[in-house]
Amino acid sequence: MPDQIPITVRHDAEQSRFSIEIAGHLAHADYTLDEGRIIFAHTFVPPELRGRGLAEHLVRAALAHARLHKLRVIPACSYVTVFIERHNEFRDLLA
Repeated sequence: MPDQIPITVRHDAEQSRFSIEIAGHLAHADYTLDEGRIIFAHTFVPPELRGRGLAEHLVRAALAHARLHKLRVIPACSYVTVFIERHNEFRDLLA
């Protein structure tokens, strides 16, 4: 098993994305805001970083942000849709 490295999710409001950078590779969850709603459009993890649970880290951080800022969630991204289906604690955020 590879050494565990700390995972830091960054929120870049100017780029409308949550991201994790590891070894020069960028995983990200992109969104748009619309009248009190956050629309998750795309989640991407490069092949070099897959299998580490990074998409889950991104989406959990993004949903925590939505909850904190009282935003309703529209999961236009299939990963976010499935994630919320599997984690009931986030269903109350759905628009």
